[in-house]
Amino acid sequence: MTMTSMNEPTIGRTSDIERIAVIGGGSWGTALAGRLAANGNDTVLWAYEPELVAEINASRTNSLYLPGINLHPTLACTGDLEEAVQGRSIVLLVTPVQVMRGVLKKLAPHIASDAIIANASKGIELETLQTVSQICGELLGDAALARYVALSGPTFAREVAQELPSLIVAAARNAGASGRVQAAFSCPCLRVYTNSDVIGVELGGAVKNVIAIAAGICDGLGFGHNARAALITRGLAEMNRLGQAMGAQSATFAGLAGMGDLVLTCTGDLSRNRTVGFKLGQGMKLTDILAEMRMVAEGVKSAASVYQLSRKLGAEMPIVEKTYQILHENKPARQAVIELMARDLKAEG
Repeated sequence: MTMTSMNEPTIGRTSDIERIAVIGGGSWGTALAGRLAANGNDTVLWAYEPELVAEINASRTNSLYLPGINLHPTLACTGDLEEAVQGRSIVLLVTPVQVMRGVLKKLAPHIASDAIIANASKGIELETLQTVSQICGELLGDAALARYVALSGPTFAREVAQELPSLIVAAARNAGASGRVQAAFSCPCLRVYTNSDVIGVELGGAVKNVIAIAAGICDGLGFGHNARAALITRGLAEMNRLGQAMGAQSATFAGLAGMGDLVLTCTGDLSRNRTVGFKLGQGMKLTDILAEMRMVAEGVKSAASVYQLSRKLGAEMPIVEKTYQILHENKPARQAVIELMARDLKAEG
């Protein structure tokens, strides 16, 4: 990891307890908020649904998105964005990436000038092809990027909430910022590594969701373990290819935010993106699949944004391309796989 630059501010804790706002009451936001509260941080969760705010405050449960989990008794919940972030030392964003810009515009006037901005959502904005750090830089100013931390890694929300052993990465260009997020989250069941490659960590989280849909399609078609293993491996190569085009570090994609998260999302039964792909492979229509899902599968829209970004940067990503065509151009899944297998022969790379 690179050390904090001479011209970047030192970001240190002013007390042993962080005052943290978690923006987003879905399964992942709720799991992270519960973990932060259990670690002794003064934590408030913002949720969009009034009935969910009432439930969390009354019973410390989230039956909509994380049923069967008891949240820490000190966790508070609010439906007021201004109230959520007022005076908070860390603001953790966990809303879907496609609505992140609108949420940030509402938050911007109320976030403390020295607050760390952390993000645990994964994806690339469809309209602009920007990552969340780029959106934050545009809306909050370049100074905010010195306090920006990207969180990613192989973590299902339910397993984190159940206190099963999990590892994540906190990436920031300022070591003080990532160090504070690392300290806030770390506990015996959650180990946090710091990293300096913000763009690499963000791209890993976005691309793996698209590859997971492709892996689910292969499984739904009954193509077996050989095909899945090959798809994960070649998907990693595509992730690395896009990363190189955007200045990311190759080592990032061999770590938790790359290979780790990719393997989990492509193989785990709790993966929403793999589930979408599996049902597509079995012949269901995308509209029907999404209609029966309460939570967002980010890879559906990220397939379009990652595909468009790859074309813009000239990064060859055939798996992403075929997944995009299946999702958004109604290409038959079996035909897409045939076309992938029939591509011109070449050296591995």
